[in-house]
Amino acid sequence: MILQNVDVVDTITEADFKANYYNPRKPLIIKNLAKNWPAYQKWHWDYFKTLVGDKQVALYNNTKSDAFTPINTADDYKTFGEYIDMIKAGPAGWRIFLFNIFDHAPQLIEDFTWPDHLMTGFVKKYPMLFTGGQTSITHMHFDIDLSHILHTQFMGRKRVLLFPFEEQHKLYRKPFEVLSLVDFSNYYDATHSKIDYQKFPALQLAKGYDIMLEHGDTLFMPAGYWHHMEYLDSGFAMSLRALQNNIGGKLHGAWNLFGMRTIDTVLKKTAPISWYNWKQKKIAEQAKRVLL
Repeated sequence: MILQNVDVVDTITEADFKANYYNPRKPLIIKNLAKNWPAYQKWHWDYFKTLVGDKQVALYNNTKSDAFTPINTADDYKTFGEYIDMIKAGPAGWRIFLFNIFDHAPQLIEDFTWPDHLMTGFVKKYPMLFTGGQTSITHMHFDIDLSHILHTQFMGRKRVLLFPFEEQHKLYRKPFEVLSLVDFSNYYDATHSKIDYQKFPALQLAKGYDIMLEHGDTLFMPAGYWHHMEYLDSGFAMSLRALQNNIGGKLHGAWNLFGMRTIDTVLKKTAPISWYNWKQKKIAEQAKRVLL
């Protein structure tokens, strides 16, 4: 992989953001965007536990999904309080995915400010919390609705690997899915990395970014960016999503949600073996074209 650092700023003007990051679709870390929010000081495990500790949540482990499992299938369920106790006790490779804590504790909306000065189109009904214990992993994927994301980290550190959407075939994208066939676990640690370059040679040509997020950092992920995340410490993050400002981007996201995903789900159920074999063939063909 050919990796570089992401630009980092303390603050940024609307004009600078749009000209140099939003319009060219270039990622950015903004250090101080969230540090004036009440959430920066207020949001911690015990506070959340008092608010939603009795709510049941779906948990996901570090096992990379196979070819036959429908996307977003939970591996376990606990109350939010039980989950917090588990990850506070030590390394625990479990995460909570797309938990809308604001449905259960709407007062949390008052703890942050929507950054409308940077971009429009925020889906304000669905700010989302992503939570992970130390060592938990979110495997390489892109967001299916192709929204722009402002992803703010709270508590702890998170390592992030980013690639533009156009690198999809170098990442061995599974057809009709948002997932990569490659396991990027511990990509930054040569001793423990699971990346197999002999099996996935085109990956050596992929150009992306290697990022470290700390408490209060906000990462701008442009629409369609591939991302793989590893929790170096237990922590959580909030994602604010904004629809693309052009009709083509909106239609592509809608197709992914209601067309592509439906086709994949149906064929996984009705013809799993032949569907899997066809995907493997297409992945190999696309990677070969990249190498040539």
